[in-house]
Amino acid sequence: MTTQASLSQFARGLSTETAFDVLAVAKRLKAQGKDVIELQIGDSPFNSTASALEAGVKAVRDGQTHYCPSIGLMSFRETVAANYKKEYAIDITAANVVVGPGAKVFEQFFCEAFLDAGDEVLVFSPAFPTYAPNIERRAGVIVTSHLKQENAFRPNLHDIEDFIKRPRAKAIFLNSPHNPTGGVATEGDLKAIADLIRGKNIAVFADEPYNHMVWSGKHHPLLAQPGIIDQVVACYTFSKSYSMSGWRLGYAVSSPRVIESIGKMINTSLSCVPPIVQLAGEAALKNDDHERDEVMQRFKKKVELLVSELKKVEGVNVIMPAGTFYVFPNVAPICMKLGITSHGLAMFLLEAADDHKGVACLGGECFGPAGRGFLRFSCAEPDDRLVQAVAFLVEAVKRTDRVAKYLELNPKYRLQ
Repeated sequence: MTTQASLSQFARGLSTETAFDVLAVAKRLKAQGKDVIELQIGDSPFNSTASALEAGVKAVRDGQTHYCPSIGLMSFRETVAANYKKEYAIDITAANVVVGPGAKVFEQFFCEAFLDAGDEVLVFSPAFPTYAPNIERRAGVIVTSHLKQENAFRPNLHDIEDFIKRPRAKAIFLNSPHNPTGGVATEGDLKAIADLIRGKNIAVFADEPYNHMVWSGKHHPLLAQPGIIDQVVACYTFSKSYSMSGWRLGYAVSSPRVIESIGKMINTSLSCVPPIVQLAGEAALKNDDHERDEVMQRFKKKVELLVSELKKVEGVNVIMPAGTFYVFPNVAPICMKLGITSHGLAMFLLEAADDHKGVACLGGECFGPAGRGFLRFSCAEPDDRLVQAVAFLVEAVKRTDRVAKYLELNPKYRLQ
């Protein structure tokens, strides 16, 4: 009999991003011949921008396939800094930039940079599901503020004010534009947040991967507020703006002190982001603004289409998101009528509503308790498939016999 080394308490309780779990189910059902409309994961349906593709191929052919500095290629970091100044009139240099494989990894590095065991972190719920495990990795304590549909899912400033008075308050996770709700913190919100934290021992993880997906007005980065750069780590990705999700490229902006610290973390964990990936991103920043903006407008039209279709559905309350390519409708009346949780409804639409067709989406509770009664739809399918998805929802919720059978087989989805 072999003896197994026991996994840590953290490893045994580790939660994951549900979108990837549902993605695996959707792919399995598609492989079995089911027609699945995939609206579960935040991936772009478009190809990576032209200059990124060309530069990436050229970098491979030129032999850019070896190690590079952990903090990132100097040319890439300089391009990021110049682009940031052009877009937001924020005067930074390469010393303010560190490169990573997407933006998600900076959640972990932020927590390693600022949190000690017992430090408290304010998280707005619903929240991106990897925030919690990264905070827990450092034995941080999560304090929750609920986002409300009636407030367009903007952060509650009173909750921030109360939080920073707590003795162990240390950090805030601020995601705007917000996944999953599509809420956007206004410039006034950001000014108020900056005024509350400035000069205090509070750090902010400004998670801004949807910075080019603001549908009214423009994106305002938290770092545009004066005097807080040494308290903020702002994170960005090429996955959404340039449809480069599979390249795994992102970057963080902060003070040189913080950037140097995160660079050491990358050195001791990832070594470096591949140079071919950075050179592709550098070309995208220099040459693909027009293509990027055209694609963003196509995303906006998709969001508007899905919202307009959902507004026709009885038992659904939905608002136009201020940003992102997610739509976050309240389906609580449908869930109450069927006696099923919102994620149970999502899985029913995928697995059991029909033998030959399904829709993959996410239940709001995958993003925390404030998400109960909501669904999250990504707009990463062709327009006709978005319309089909809503039509499928309308018919699926009428199949109460199938719902009852599904709940018998999956009692964990029964609404308590």
